[in-house]
Amino acid sequence: MKFTKLLLSIAACLLFAVSAFAQADSFSDADVEYSFDLPEAVWKQTIKPSTTSPNVEYVYGDRNSGHLEVRKIAIKSGDLMADTISGEEQRLQFLPGYVAGKTENFDGALDGKIFNYEFIRSGRNMSGRFYFLKADDKTVYVLRFTGMSSKLRSLRNQTDSIARTFNLKKIK
Repeated sequence: MKFTKLLLSIAACLLFAVSAFAQADSFSDADVEYSFDLPEAVWKQTIKPSTTSPNVEYVYGDRNSGHLEVRKIAIKSGDLMADTISGEEQRLQFLPGYVAGKTENFDGALDGKIFNYEFIRSGRNMSGRFYFLKADDKTVYVLRFTGMSSKLRSLRNQTDSIARTFNLKKIK
């Protein structure tokens, strides 16, 4: 009898563990050449790519909690990643209360850099965390995460996970 209860409890634990892992979702679409994994089902797609616009956007619950935009940037062959980051930073400087943060190295399926910054929106402290992932000599993908500073900070493991799993599809 005790052995049966033990087996049932082990089976229940395995079932719950499998369902917890199954909650992660993957993004892949025929209109874009990349894919990535979403660590939680809370991430909801708000903009779907099309043949005319390859842009993808997700929110974590609501836009203030976490917002992800995926953009493809064409660069000149031989351009440094620092030049690409500087170009993006020039656009950000006009945000109210903009303060540049540090740049970090990043290792994932595609390697690159992370650029952090802070700004003010509607009187609230906001943060941005941009992952610049180099696909080849002429292409950089930017994963732009923004949200309230406290919430985006708590999602850092998820933003890192999404960027780590961001990869180009294999062409057959």
